[in-house]
Amino acid sequence: MSEEKQEEKKKSNKALRRCDMELLYSNILPLGTEEGQETIIDTFGEQISKSDSVEIAVGYTSAASISELEMLVDKWDIKHIRLTIGMYFVDGIPEGAYHTAIKLNQKWRESGIGEIRIVKAFKYHGKVYCFYKEGKPISAIIGSANLGAIKLEATNRRQYELSAITTDEKELADIDKHIRKLNEPICSENIAEIKGMPLIREVNTALNGIELVTSVPQTNVAFYERCRAYVSFLLQLKVPRADERHMDDGKHFTKSNINVCYAAPRSKRKARDWYETQLTVGADIYKMEGYPEKNKPFFVVTDDGYWFKAHTTSDNNKQFSAVGDELIMGRWLKGRLAAADCKINLNT
Repeated sequence: MSEEKQEEKKKSNKALRRCDMELLYSNILPLGTEEGQETIIDTFGEQISKSDSVEIAVGYTSAASISELEMLVDKWDIKHIRLTIGMYFVDGIPEGAYHTAIKLNQKWRESGIGEIRIVKAFKYHGKVYCFYKEGKPISAIIGSANLGAIKLEATNRRQYELSAITTDEKELADIDKHIRKLNEPICSENIAEIKGMPLIREVNTALNGIELVTSVPQTNVAFYERCRAYVSFLLQLKVPRADERHMDDGKHFTKSNINVCYAAPRSKRKARDWYETQLTVGADIYKMEGYPEKNKPFFVVTDDGYWFKAHTTSDNNKQFSAVGDELIMGRWLKGRLAAADCKINLNT
């Protein structure tokens, strides 16, 4: 075969391979999708519905997108799923995404279908979604889209992504090999075994605009943290065990001191507020030297930058609460738990 014909054959093979790849778009005006164009989110949903196994490696995630992935895995009865996250080990992961990932990782491991891994060896910024059927890769999505692309929120709804789907056998084999190497212990580790990854605190909006509460700069918080305290103590929370969280018999989760909203209402015309809490201090604490005296207000500075007045009340000054608004402490505590996606009972 002449060199000219060999070159023509190479070009023809490349053209055939290109037919196995299709661009995927975001649908954001003024660059909306046109006739014949497919979106990333729709294509992901279509491919996972055809699969029995999925491997995903991305840089970033969100609590909402992790929950969306959980829903799709359950919906399509996926037999194997692995999510590898690449950009959080050094710079930190948002609390909400972390707690959501930890719970889902435990669920997948206990059911034997998969896991969530964190890349430790380097910052991994790739975005690869590989779909399998009966042990063989059938398609893969590669491009700019992190996991958040499968669940749009206010933060990324106007963020344009461009990706491509391929069904080329060689490309699929290369992608499969790449993901397998990324999931080796030298590169990544299960999220439950990860130590030292910083958590980025979520914003607690429950105290925004609340009277008697002031926001303070983190420089002030850092100053108070450097000051040596002459007395310190822990305020213990009474919370139900995981296996008791749905036992609505008046003796378990309804008795938690962060769930006072489930107690009998003070008035028939008004139910208790969901944020109502009651921090009852034990005798081993209120008898400590330096513990706040009864009905003598003092200021509280929280580590996430809030300032409000508190006091101790009741017999033996065992009740620890904010001054002027009994919901402030609950807004700070439960609002923070909710912002971090720590699942707590909701007053429905």
